[in-house]
Amino acid sequence: MRYQISGKQIDIGEALQVHVRAELGTILDKYAGRPTDANVVFSKSGHEFVCEAVVHLSTGLTAQATAHENEIYAAFDSCGEKMDKQLRRYKRRLKDHHKERSQPVELSDAGSYILEPRDESDEAEHNSVNAMIVAEMEAKIPSLSVGEAVMQMEIASAPVLVFRNEKHSGINVVYRRDDGNIGWIDPRNSG
Repeated sequence: MRYQISGKQIDIGEALQVHVRAELGTILDKYAGRPTDANVVFSKSGHEFVCEAVVHLSTGLTAQATAHENEIYAAFDSCGEKMDKQLRRYKRRLKDHHKERSQPVELSDAGSYILEPRDESDEAEHNSVNAMIVAEMEAKIPSLSVGEAVMQMEIASAPVLVFRNEKHSGINVVYRRDDGNIGWIDPRNSG
């Protein structure tokens, strides 16, 4: 398990790092069989300390939590409680599905781009297919079942998740609809 514990424009001491490793290790041992890495970042927002934690599991799940408190240790403890709750839900859902994944989730590389929004008053450019790329990043696409994809999207509180369907290796999308239901796009099954 790799830990990356850092502070944004604040110094964090060795004692806090030891506390984070011990507490996060306890939480992960309880619910997650094979965590791969954890990234914990501390920062200050006004008079409050902010703790952001992201944990990647071998099952492909990314659990993340954020907390704001007046004390830095309290911020981490609150963040740890949120992480504990997410992982407890995740483990309960896995048991409910009666499926334990024996192999780690396979991840495929993909490009991810941020495009500059166009001013709608400029019709000529609006109809153009040449959009300005603002940022280019690497993304990972997990191979999951549809149920696992929905579970990962809900636990991460993400509005959309792109994944490779384990049944037929095609690219699929699950997303939260405006009516609160979950939508699933499977281009292979189009009529």
